[in-house]
Amino acid sequence: MSSLAIGDVLDDRYRIDRPIARGGMSTVYRCVDMRLGRSVAAKVMHEHLAEDPQFVQRFTREARGMAQLTHPNLVSIHDFSAGGQPIFLVMELITGGTLRELLAERGPMPPHAATAVMRAVLSGLSVIHARGLVHRDIKPDNVLIDSDNRVKLGDFGLIRAAAQAGTGNQIIGTVSYLSPEQVTGDNITAASDVYSAGVVLYELLTTETPFKGDSPLDHAKARLHQDVAAPSSRVEGVPPLFDALVGSATARDPQQRFADAAEFLAALDDVAAELELPAFVVPVPKNSAAARTAAQPTNFTGINHDPVFDATREFPAVEDEQAPPTRSESASASSTKVSPPSPPERHKETLFDHGQTRQDNPETLYDQPGRLSFHHPDSPRQVPAPSYPGPQARPQVPGQVPAQARSQVPGQVPGQARSQVPGQVPQQHMPPAAPAAAPLPARVPGQLAGGHPGGQVPALGMSHTVEPHRPRQVLSNRSPVVFVLWLLAVLALAAALAIGGLSLGSGVYF
Repeated sequence: MSSLAIGDVLDDRYRIDRPIARGGMSTVYRCVDMRLGRSVAAKVMHEHLAEDPQFVQRFTREARGMAQLTHPNLVSIHDFSAGGQPIFLVMELITGGTLRELLAERGPMPPHAATAVMRAVLSGLSVIHARGLVHRDIKPDNVLIDSDNRVKLGDFGLIRAAAQAGTGNQIIGTVSYLSPEQVTGDNITAASDVYSAGVVLYELLTTETPFKGDSPLDHAKARLHQDVAAPSSRVEGVPPLFDALVGSATARDPQQRFADAAEFLAALDDVAAELELPAFVVPVPKNSAAARTAAQPTNFTGINHDPVFDATREFPAVEDEQAPPTRSESASASSTKVSPPSPPERHKETLFDHGQTRQDNPETLYDQPGRLSFHHPDSPRQVPAPSYPGPQARPQVPGQVPAQARSQVPGQVPGQARSQVPGQVPQQHMPPAAPAAAPLPARVPGQLAGGHPGGQVPALGMSHTVEPHRPRQVLSNRSPVVFVLWLLAVLALAAALAIGGLSLGSGVYF
């Protein structure tokens, strides 16, 4: 047994936080990686295994091999230590539960649910077989379900003492899933994992293992003389194609099984396509050891655990780069505080509001969602823009048509409605225009065309008069004085040319 206590540190890096599960050869703890500041799972082997040099060598070799495997359906291996006491393996922390716990909660699975689980298991197992490795310990306890409903295969069979011994108490816990060659001690290949996966599929459909025995030895030897029964003989309604699938995977002769997990997966996909099985989201067990442990807060004491990606943090306000306000502006701002309008409450309705899945029945996890409505009674209503009085009459520029005549379109009867901009509120009773005033003074800096300070244009819906098109005044940079001087220069040049020509033609020099 492991003698570790909460607070102990493995390899000066992984601090024991709390235990998750305990098995016959190891104990799994939730630990804190003090270097990276994250939660991990550490599988600590019992102390007596460190005294077996052959086990330590095999543990080191296979831990390095599994650490190189990356797949969404495989538990990631982060680190390991086999150089002293204790021997441990650091892996990804799964906060959901195990397939064993899910079966205990829900009972037998329908074919489409069992297909979803086995597809994930065989996908991860096929990656292991592609590297020439064998898992050797496929069972529901080693199939993990993360909190995001992803199925992962873990515990990569680093301990195969049960397979080598063949008898005795060492095979307790895995005897139900051993292949015949594991019991007899023959060569173990990828087909051995296929046999174990076939037994898992049988258990998913029936919630029981195919063989029984008064002792672990009798239980193990039963598969040497009997075939796995058809699942439909135990549970009504199992399709015959699943009977054939389980029978092919659990044949006593390894040569008659699927060669590896990839062939098993291809056959499973063919059966699912033939039966037109719907998609299924594997639920997370409600009452699991991993979930109970995850519910307890992790102790990050002594670690600078700054939540880098915490979206709820308040960031410091950016200082205004504009000129500081004057004393009068500060006084007015302090006396009159205007609270910014609070944004409307965002509706939190999602696609799952109308198609919620119920965890009490696997059949309800893929109910068809209803039609979504993008209008909700709690949504903020649109309030029409308030009406404002029309703008005051502008001073008249010399030569400009009076406002009263300018507002009337040719051919229009006086008193009719003026031309209206699209989206503008119709004018009902416009006040008469003010009399013409003095010429418009020079434009104030910051005032744009139209007379609106700062370039602010009246909001849509405010009353204003649409001015007709006026002829554009042609501007010129010519000066009369420059023109006269230019004309005199041209005349002088012409006179000089005339005198020169006359002198040259007559021979008389002037």
